[in-house]
Amino acid sequence: MGKRSNFERREADFYATPRAAVVPLIPYLRGIRTFAEPCDGDGDLVRHLESFGLRCVYAGDIRTGRDALAFDQYGNADAIITNPPYTREVMHRMITHFSRIAPTWLLLESDWAQTKQAAPFIPYCSDIVAIGRVKWIAGSKHTGKENFGWCKFDAAHRSGPAFHGRGNGALMPEQRRTCEQCGKAYTPHRSTSRFCSGACRTRACRERLSVTSSVTA
Repeated sequence: MGKRSNFERREADFYATPRAAVVPLIPYLRGIRTFAEPCDGDGDLVRHLESFGLRCVYAGDIRTGRDALAFDQYGNADAIITNPPYTREVMHRMITHFSRIAPTWLLLESDWAQTKQAAPFIPYCSDIVAIGRVKWIAGSKHTGKENFGWCKFDAAHRSGPAFHGRGNGALMPEQRRTCEQCGKAYTPHRSTSRFCSGACRTRACRERLSVTSSVTA
């Protein structure tokens, strides 16, 4: 059972976040003291996070008349942390909207990050923390059919995510470099890579030729 199953979908995609899904995220919340939960349902995620010493400065939900997409700020929240609706159109709008307000952690299906529909959002996803399958229905003997993870989105980030395994730190070592042309961080495909893209490599080559020409002229 879970968000995707043979059972009827719950109204407003309401699936309470179990504590087991929150525990793996805590080590990655260093420096975060306050948070906003704009899709809080019955408040389960808020209670779990506050049990670890964080303080919620805003909590709301569409079921209680507070549309998360109608708010442009959440006070002094250091981060937005939420389990968003499963419906893609709404979820994608929330990714864009929330990440412009504050660094945002969303609980999403792991496979989503590898789909075409995720492509516009992956560049500003800085971290993915794997948590495995989630038991969405309290008291059930079964977990959901899909693996999940916490994805961090930040409008100021541009070099894609680092992947963190379950209890094992980085699943893929972060081997990012700084492009010698534009200065942005990127993940190289070759050990000899010096530029983040063909365009930067071409610009660097043109600039070197321009300097050489002026010296020899």
